[in-house]
Amino acid sequence: MTTKSTQANILISCMLVLGSAILIEAAQNWSCSNPVRFVSYFVVALLSSGMKVSLPSISGTMSVAFLFTLIGVEELSLAETLLMISAATLLQCTWNVKRRPTIVQILFNISNIAVAIYLCARVFHSSFIHGLGVASPIRLVLASATYFVVNTFPVAAVIAFTENKRMTKIWNECYFWSFPYYLVGAAIAGMFSAANRVFGWELTLLALPVVFLIFRSYRLYLGRLEDEKRHAEEQKRHAVDIASLHLRTIEALALAIEAKDHTTHDHLERVQVYAVEVGKELGLVGVELDALRAAALLHDIGKLAVPEHIISKPGRLTPEEFEKMKIHPVVGAEILEQVKFPYPVAPIVRSHHEKWNGKGYPDGIKGEEIPIGARILAAVDCLDAIASDRQYRRALPLDEAMRVVQSESGISFDPRVVEVLARRYVELETQAKGHQVEKAKLSTDMKIANGNAPAVGFESSGRSTSSAAPGDFLQSIAAARQEVQALFEMSQDLGKSLSLHETLSVLAVKLKRIIPHDAIAIYIQRDKKLFPEFVNGDDFRLFSSLEIPVGHGLSGWVAENRKPIINGNPSVEPGYLNDPEKFSTLRSALSVPLEGLNGGIVGVLTLYHAERDAFTRDHLRILMALSSKVSLSVENALKYQQAESSATTDYMTGLPNARSLFLHLDAELSRCKRGDLRLGVLVCDLDGFKLVNDRFGHLEGNKVLQLVAKGMRESCREYDYVARMGGDEFVLVLPGFVPATLEAKTQQLIEMTREVGFKVCGERVLSLSVGASFFDQDGTDAEQLLTEADRRMYKEKQDHKNEANARVAQRELQSLSASIQ
Repeated sequence: MTTKSTQANILISCMLVLGSAILIEAAQNWSCSNPVRFVSYFVVALLSSGMKVSLPSISGTMSVAFLFTLIGVEELSLAETLLMISAATLLQCTWNVKRRPTIVQILFNISNIAVAIYLCARVFHSSFIHGLGVASPIRLVLASATYFVVNTFPVAAVIAFTENKRMTKIWNECYFWSFPYYLVGAAIAGMFSAANRVFGWELTLLALPVVFLIFRSYRLYLGRLEDEKRHAEEQKRHAVDIASLHLRTIEALALAIEAKDHTTHDHLERVQVYAVEVGKELGLVGVELDALRAAALLHDIGKLAVPEHIISKPGRLTPEEFEKMKIHPVVGAEILEQVKFPYPVAPIVRSHHEKWNGKGYPDGIKGEEIPIGARILAAVDCLDAIASDRQYRRALPLDEAMRVVQSESGISFDPRVVEVLARRYVELETQAKGHQVEKAKLSTDMKIANGNAPAVGFESSGRSTSSAAPGDFLQSIAAARQEVQALFEMSQDLGKSLSLHETLSVLAVKLKRIIPHDAIAIYIQRDKKLFPEFVNGDDFRLFSSLEIPVGHGLSGWVAENRKPIINGNPSVEPGYLNDPEKFSTLRSALSVPLEGLNGGIVGVLTLYHAERDAFTRDHLRILMALSSKVSLSVENALKYQQAESSATTDYMTGLPNARSLFLHLDAELSRCKRGDLRLGVLVCDLDGFKLVNDRFGHLEGNKVLQLVAKGMRESCREYDYVARMGGDEFVLVLPGFVPATLEAKTQQLIEMTREVGFKVCGERVLSLSVGASFFDQDGTDAEQLLTEADRRMYKEKQDHKNEANARVAQRELQSLSASIQ
């Protein structure tokens, strides 16, 4: 198959051969009956060839010398006409041109004109047409039409071949519009010929002004065409720009909505890629496809009406919460109806949670009643949701997620949509990932081009993004959402416990996620001094020993002046670095006062960081917003702590507390002394309890304490007494208890404790050390018995540690021996 360039060469060669043959034949048959007339026509033709116009859309020109072609055909010989018009064509190609043509182009134009003139003359002087009695004006029109077709078609063909365009399009756009001028030229040529017969050929010299008028009309007509074309292109470009702006606005709005929930990052883009490709395969085109493309991005816009704590809830929604969540398709559709999209987006958004079997929401429609776009979106959205991480579950592998969607074919989803998804989901996932990579690269390139480095957002460092580059607005939105959610969760958690240590522990854990820091200290004010009630992080031992007078150091200044400090110097805390052997890497501090309800200072909350100027104004704003809630929780915990010290029941386990234990033990000893009775006291301490707190959290540790307390009560007789001394230490007061039964009782308690640890933690991390003392032989009062039992308990605990260390050493020795062998 020949290429376009080969086709152009063949056409040019043919025209060169034909034109050369015609010109040679004309030269051999040269005749000139009136040289003066010929020279006059020749000069006027040359002048008219300079009156040329550029053809639209191509790199060609056209002159008004064709008028003299028709006059020459009618009044001159063929040889004279060929010479005159060939010279005019040569001048047209070489004079006042933007780009000088090649020799081949000049020869082709001359040859093409020669062929057109030859055929034009043959038509005008045809004996057949004469024989039909066709009048001269009609013959002139036919000759003009012949000249127009023969002259324009080869040129259009060569331009199409060389500029890689369609010939018919070139001819229609660049030449067809000029056909009426050829007819007008035929009429003018006919009038000049008639006038010549009456007044003589000299009248033809007046054709030059007429030619100029035709040239000017050409120019004006072409100018209007160019203006209309430019206006049309501007309107088209404007429409494209508006459509592009429209789409970018949709995408920005969708991304802003998506950014509110960082767990669905890139969810909308993947859903759009999947949905559009599935839609194409199912035959969606035009406005249907545009509507699906927009709906894929905006289908969750209605979640603006759903409370944040429901959207971000880490567990299963309650029926009431789910009912609230179900409003988002309706609200989304109502929002989008106000936008007046040129395609049906709102119906897709409204119905994207409908099910094939009619059990979806909000309208309960089924089957083909559901818009095709909504059916596609429902299946695609479900597939991506199952294959993505959520707060309440981990993502399933894509293959497994696809099997879940297939299991709902004909139930929740359109079987046709599921079939396409099942066949193409791997390909579509690759395509979606490629789209995300390209977008990320484009975003990075734009930031680099604008001189902006990628900003660090809330999730990675907790730093303020208020000064981020414009391209980081999604991180700013996500940071705001996470801040609100974190503050909401912290407010809930701070109110769950009246234990001061537990309250402050929860605060420290939650605060770490909002404001990055390396150490935290919460000081409580007592007697004009600040005492560290809770310390965690780097150098916690140094902070734990401080007693800061109000007005001294960083935290003392905050307490006295009731004003915060940002990026202060931690080393100024009194007593913090008094010892020359002590060294701290902490370089900045953020400290806020904790004011009680009565207006007094409860304490000070101070965060420390290893970097200089590590804290921002946003961090201070967040901490100040929390300070009132923290102050209230600390104040309530202190009041409860004070009240608890005089109470008789331990709030955590429901067991009698230490004060109640001493009262009960004194009473039991008095009874034993009166009746010469036996009494045993067991002091029990949980082994591994700190590990439980460190690995599984304080809430699981609380559960352990409660279950151990319950197990001890159940393992004792009705008249035995079980109390909690504090922390992870329990005391059993056992009337009638003798040493002979100690081993069995101890083993029973140990087994119970191990079972509790396994039940709560899923592994055997908990055990029990037990120390016993007996009335009369180990002491006669409560203090003596408890002291002896406590001593024996700690001895047993140490023995357990030594045995564990010995086992570890033995295993290491065996491993070393095996490696040597």
